[in-house]
Amino acid sequence: MRIYLIEDLADNDYKTVCKAFDDLGVRGSLEGIWYLPLPEDLLQQEQKDHLAECGPYFMALEGVESPDQNSFRMELLVRARNRIRCSCVTYATPEQRKHMIEYLDQFIEELEISV
Repeated sequence: MRIYLIEDLADNDYKTVCKAFDDLGVRGSLEGIWYLPLPEDLLQQEQKDHLAECGPYFMALEGVESPDQNSFRMELLVRARNRIRCSCVTYATPEQRKHMIEYLDQFIEELEISV
């Protein structure tokens, strides 16, 4: 799996990020998972064609809390909310990857957390 990893977060910073994502309403069905929506204008043509049936599309962010190192792992896989397996579920394009990494970095920076 391809991922973008942010690690070595202090406990308070980790909890601040978790709460901020919870407040956005993007929490997944499992504890410590958030579904970060992918903007429709960045979708590949097949994803646009499948949007009504498979979408919306997102990238999963996993928060990993541990005594020695807190981290966030964002999968660089574009997932579909309404379907697990489809040809539209695929690794992010360079543009999608760039946008989502910058989004996550900016989100954390706006919380005044340095990583």
